[in-house]
This record gives sequence, C-alpha cells and structure tokens, in this order.
Amino acid sequence: MSATPTTPSQKPAHDGSAKNGHAPAALVSEEVIRVIRDDGSLDPTWDPKLSDERIVELYSWMVKTRIVDDRLVTLQRQGRIGFHIGSLGEEATILGSAAAARPQDWIFPCYREFGALLLRGMPLQRYIDNMFGNSNDPVQGRQMPDHYTGKPWNFGSVSSPIGTQITQAVGFGWAAKMKKDDLATLVYFGEGATSSNEFHCGANFAGVFKTPTVFLCRNNGWAISVPAARQSASKTFADKAIAYGIRGVRCDGNDLLAVYAATREAIERAARGEGSTLIETLTYRLSGHSTSDDPKAYRKEAEVEAWKSKDPNTRLRGFLEKKGLWSAEKQTALEEQTSNELAECVKVAEKAAPPTLESMFEDVFAELPWHLKEQREQLLKGPRAKGHGH
Repeated sequence: MSATPTTPSQKPAHDGSAKNGHAPAALVSEEVIRVIRDDGSLDPTWDPKLSDERIVELYSWMVKTRIVDDRLVTLQRQGRIGFHIGSLGEEATILGSAAAARPQDWIFPCYREFGALLLRGMPLQRYIDNMFGNSNDPVQGRQMPDHYTGKPWNFGSVSSPIGTQITQAVGFGWAAKMKKDDLATLVYFGEGATSSNEFHCGANFAGVFKTPTVFLCRNNGWAISVPAARQSASKTFADKAIAYGIRGVRCDGNDLLAVYAATREAIERAARGEGSTLIETLTYRLSGHSTSDDPKAYRKEAEVEAWKSKDPNTRLRGFLEKKGLWSAEKQTALEEQTSNELAECVKVAEKAAPPTLESMFEDVFAELPWHLKEQREQLLKGPRAKGHGH
C-alpha cells in the first residue's frame, strides 16, 4: 500500500510503512508472491511443491537460527562476546532463498545470513568460534563478530561497508558467465543499501551484461533508524529493477515457500541466460539493528506488534501443525537439542586459545612476499607486553 504523496512542508510518518508498501497489509497484495494462505492452504500458482520432509527440515533450521540469535544476544549482554547482528523475524527470507540455491551457486552475504551459512554446511562450532574470535575462527579473529566466511560452502565474506558485496557478486557472476560455468550468485542486502553506489553500479552492470545474479533485497522496514519511507521515493524497491533492465519481483518475505519459489525461478532464469532478477522480500526486523541499537528510540511498539502477528516461524509452524507434521513435543525436543549443542559450542569456544600473532600474515598471499616474511620474523622475535605471549 502507498501513502498519500507529501509536499516539502508535509513530513511522512516515521513508521516504516508510509511508502514502499511496507506494512503487514502489503503481504496480501496481488503483486506480492505468496504461497501459504491464511487458512493454511497453498496457492498452486507459486507452490514450489517441496516434500513434507524438506519443509520440516527448513522449519527446523528456522527454529535453530532463532535460538542461536537469542543466546548470542544474551552472551553479548553478559560481556562474553562483543557484538551480534541477528535475523529475528527474517528467518524465512534468509533460509527460504538459501535453500533454493543449488550447491554450485555462490552466496554473497550482508551480515544477517548466518542461518544460510549453517544451512549450507558450516558447523555450528565454527560459527560460534567466529563470535569469540579465537584461534579456530575461520577469519582468525581479524573481523568483528558476525563477519564470517565459508569458501567450502561457496559463501563469501561479510564486510561492514554497505553494499560492497553487490558489485562482488555481479563480478563473480560475470566471470562465471565468461567461463561458461553453470552457477548463479545470490547477494543479500537491506533496502537501505539500494541508496549505495555499489547497488547502482552492480545493478547497471548486471543489466548490461546479463549476469546470472539474484539480488535479494530484504525490505525489513528500517535501515538502522531510517525508515523505508525516507529511503526512496520509488513505489516499491522492486521497481528499481526497471531502470537497469533487469526483472523485479516482490514476495512475502515471511512466507518461506514464497521466498523459495521466487528465488528458484530467478536462478532458473539466470541459468537459461536470461539475466538477473531483483527480489524484494517484504519482512520485518523484530529486534534492533544489532546489539548496539535501541529500536525503541525511533519506532513505535504498535508497529512491532503488528508485524509480530506475521512472525515467519509461527506461521510455518502453524502450517505444519495443520498438516499433522509438527507438534509441541517435537518443538520442545528440537529446542532442547539445539540449546544443548549451542551450550557445548560456547564452552569449547571460550576455552580455545586466541589467534597466534603470526596468523596475521596468513590468508592474504598465496606465497608470502619476502618483506612480509622479514616482518613476521621481527614480530616473533620482538618484546612482548605482559599478558600478550601469543
């Protein structure tokens, strides 16, 4: 839905829903791809026809992701980790799209996609090691928490600057096309990133060269404290695709099956050489932007409560229960199993040694240049401050 146009003297409401169709009611718009109906039935137009087992599996990952999210917030509040940026309320968007990707496809994350990395195979222990920045951390403690990567799972590295992953994903896709490799690149970003140079450069290049790229715009209503209403004058964020000659679609980001269907179709189009697709997923960030943010300072509780009624986890669980595929007993068992595994991972991570000093010279050059070898020797032979023997 759209708000009444404003003049310079009229300020739009700062509720994240005044423009860009971002309000719970927009999820049932005719232009928005939606599979799970309110009565629990599936719309055959977009039903991806996943097996019952696969849907249960993906729901389980949504639950696991949320449990990990909650626990990491607690650890940050306890001072045991320094930072966390979660995906509370956005699990369907992240896991539905990642699940639709083929094994050979590459994912270029924003910073909320740890659930996608776990789904693709990274052990939970390695992710928790990243949160503590210990010697077992895949990035050797060089990045802040939640800045993970996973080359074995075709998963790029998180980088804090907004939008940089977009041009990387497009470039990777272009290289694959030139080499005639059968793969697509999926790149995640928030609606705020559509204001970045990288989005414009990446989308324009993708349109001109028909790269096999799926642009996954998570429209969660807020770019930290900036509402979607102030981010763009476009009617929708999917409309931005028109300017670059690529396809743009909108889907219910809180409907895992809808996200899966939209992403799978976009990948199939890319594989046929039909170019890129921009998918705007309508979802909502139920928590703060990160553990360093207090959302109560800029958004109304009524807005949050309205979106809680569309909680993707609750919604998919209700669908499964109606089909007799899930129960309270299964929910309890899954939560206990995940909590126990997570507790053990935290215990191991806290006991692990910090990264070694010489590790700062690794993972940059295939063969270390002479001058860095010299610097490493000087570093290792040099004096140590008390308590910094590593």
